[in-house]
Amino acid sequence: MPTPLTTADFTSVPLLADLPTETLDWLIAHGERREFAAGQTIQQPGDPAEQMVVVLEGGVQFYTLHNGNREPIFRVEAGQISGVLPYSRLRTIKGLSVATGPTVVFTLHRDLFPELERESPELVQRLVGLMSDRARNEARGQARDEKLRALGKLSAGLAHELNNPAAAIVRAAEALATRLHEAPTQFGDLLCHCPEPAALAALTTLAATAPPAGPPLSGLARADREDELVDWLETQDVADAYSLATGLLDAGLAPPQLEAATLALPALARPAALTWLSTQLTMLRLIQDVQEAGGRISTLVGNVKTYSHMDRSGGFAPLDVHAGLESTINMMSFQMREKNIRLVRDYAPTLPLVNGLVSNLNQVWTNLLDNAIDALPPGGEITLRTRLEGEFIRVFVIDNGPGIAPDILPRILDPFFTTKAAGEGTGLGLDIALRTLENHGGKLEVESAPGHTVFCAWLPTGRTVE
Repeated sequence: MPTPLTTADFTSVPLLADLPTETLDWLIAHGERREFAAGQTIQQPGDPAEQMVVVLEGGVQFYTLHNGNREPIFRVEAGQISGVLPYSRLRTIKGLSVATGPTVVFTLHRDLFPELERESPELVQRLVGLMSDRARNEARGQARDEKLRALGKLSAGLAHELNNPAAAIVRAAEALATRLHEAPTQFGDLLCHCPEPAALAALTTLAATAPPAGPPLSGLARADREDELVDWLETQDVADAYSLATGLLDAGLAPPQLEAATLALPALARPAALTWLSTQLTMLRLIQDVQEAGGRISTLVGNVKTYSHMDRSGGFAPLDVHAGLESTINMMSFQMREKNIRLVRDYAPTLPLVNGLVSNLNQVWTNLLDNAIDALPPGGEITLRTRLEGEFIRVFVIDNGPGIAPDILPRILDPFFTTKAAGEGTGLGLDIALRTLENHGGKLEVESAPGHTVFCAWLPTGRTVE
């Protein structure tokens, strides 16, 4: 025999506790008390959404199912209300709900909401307010998830971008350590065979002022130059001509230059001299590699700083639209290279600054570019265009992808609407961009045809926002 409900059961529910006894009696007469054991399923995805659920004891954990795995979303504890509420448009349960322990709930069927509104308009008003709060929190959570998804993409690309120069520095440092360890022995060898310091002048000058390597050679041309160097080195009795030839060729040296630098040296000193020269030039090249890789890392860190405005306050401030676009491009360059996407810049010669939220506008450019990249096949093209029209700056993101279907186009800016596969998008990227632009006094427009899709962001110039 199930335990009957009493008005005392509702004292733990803040939304219901101070209601008139008549209203509580109506709920008892029309609702149902249900009990669940720990771990018992309460509702499953696909079940009809028909009940308002008031948790009287215990708790309910909600999950989303993704690839057969449970992912926790939120939890409802004793004293809280979940399920369908008055005026809710929810018709089908999307997640899984499970009792966290011995749980008692009160349920009320949605068909009784009209009668409830006649019985207690005050309670219905409270429940509608609860529904509004719940929808707002869900939208915030979805917006946060969308930003985290975008951040995850950027982080993956940034990690790859940082890994390349970091790995180059490690390789160069290891090679440099090996050459530095060999250099004293090689120099001692050279001095043993060359007692006259003046004979080393041309060699040391070449070591310090080797000509630039010049443009990269084709594979065939490099092989011919290397063979030429190896043949000449072997005439100088160099033992490891092939390994020396690589370092000398990388420095842009050829036999005539080497012959002039070693002309004053005794024949026995030349192998040691050429070995030492190759080591010196290789160390200089490795140092250059470290400097270039370090500079690349500094550039990437600068891009992150510019993109996130780490050195600026969180309020409205004058912003350069082109600088924001460029920092976003730099952050997303890996994604574009992965798909071999060509980027065309068609910027207005000069643009005034806009007064914007420094933390938000780059998210707009990120979302628009990310959508364009996703829409394009490998080898596609994106055009970034800026124009000044009256009191507005217009920023166009144009792609030559397949376009947006006419039946989808009117809904493309709706929140939670997405054309991406399940798990790949929340449908909030464009909604975030739209709301951000509206908060800045602007707007977002879209038009599409096969081979030509345009998203146009409007931003007012010189707008003062309190």
